[in-house]
Amino acid sequence: MIYFTGDTHFADPRVLRIDRRPFPDMTSHDVTLIRNWNEIVDPQDDIWHLGDFMSFRGGDCDQLLSMLNGRKHLIIGNNDPPTTTEATGWASVQHYSEMTLDDHLLILCHYPFRTWNKMGKKSINLHGHSHGRLKPLPRQYDVGVDAQGLRPVSLQCLLSTKREP
Repeated sequence: MIYFTGDTHFADPRVLRIDRRPFPDMTSHDVTLIRNWNEIVDPQDDIWHLGDFMSFRGGDCDQLLSMLNGRKHLIIGNNDPPTTTEATGWASVQHYSEMTLDDHLLILCHYPFRTWNKMGKKSINLHGHSHGRLKPLPRQYDVGVDAQGLRPVSLQCLLSTKREP
């Protein structure tokens, strides 16, 4: 299986204030996100993290990555320091990627696009960055944890979600 997530902001206390995540402290935040991730993602799965993985204050990124199931791919976000992007636990690291999954062309970037490659041919834009606050365009999905119940999500789950037109 292939899963998508983003904006975990491990070890970044700003998310408790700014995004009003329902945790009393960062320890409970991080433990819950790790548990949610590992309940969904199996070790043999691929997971694409669409940016803003962890704070540089969070310590060893490779140690955190080793606690998370799956082959992990990073799409770099605006809050991903070199301690994150240079960690060896990523299967790949890039700013942008395109892939075909279940006959859908997926356009992956941390940032939501106003337009994207092959938009007129029904391609799908997956992004993070907006923390569930941006009204999506058709075939555009925020895969960040704030928009997805604090857990990774599959393409099938995204496409089966009812949304307002």
